[in-house]
Amino acid sequence: MPFTSINIYTLKQVRTKRRRYDLEGSQITSPSVCYHLLQYLFDLESKTAEQFGIIALNTKHKIVGVHIIGSGTIDHVYIEPRQVYMAALMNNAKAIIAFHCHPSGDATPSRDDLILTQRLKKAGKIMCIELLDHLITGEGNYVSLREEGLV
Repeated sequence: MPFTSINIYTLKQVRTKRRRYDLEGSQITSPSVCYHLLQYLFDLESKTAEQFGIIALNTKHKIVGVHIIGSGTIDHVYIEPRQVYMAALMNNAKAIIAFHCHPSGDATPSRDDLILTQRLKKAGKIMCIELLDHLITGEGNYVSLREEGLV
C-alpha cells in the first residue's frame, strides 16, 4: 500500500494526540506558561498562516484538551464561536484559553481579534464555559488579552 497524504495526516494526528495525553491534568498558571506550552506543542512562530485553537480546562483549570480549530491565511483566520465551543464541550470543559498566531511576527491584536474575543466571551457566558484568556503569539513574544484588560 503506498504511503499517501492520508497516512501522513493520520500519523500527525496520532503524534498530536500523544502530546495532548502527556499534558492531561497539567495546570496553566500564567500567560507565560501558556505561551511556552503552545510553542512546545505547535511551534507557532514557524507558521506561515494564522492558526487558531483552544486549551480546554476543567473546573480546577487543569488541561483536558488542546485543539487547533482552524487555519487561515497569512493575516486572517475565520472562526465562529460554535466551532470553539463544540471542541470545549467535547472535553466537558469549564473554561478555555483561546490562542492564535500572527505569522507576521507582530503579536499586536487586530480589530478582528478584539471582536472575536468579545463574541467568544459572550457565547461562553451563555454556555457556562469561561473564556479565561486569548493569547496572540508573534515572533518570540505574545499578547495576553486578559493582561491587557480586554477579556
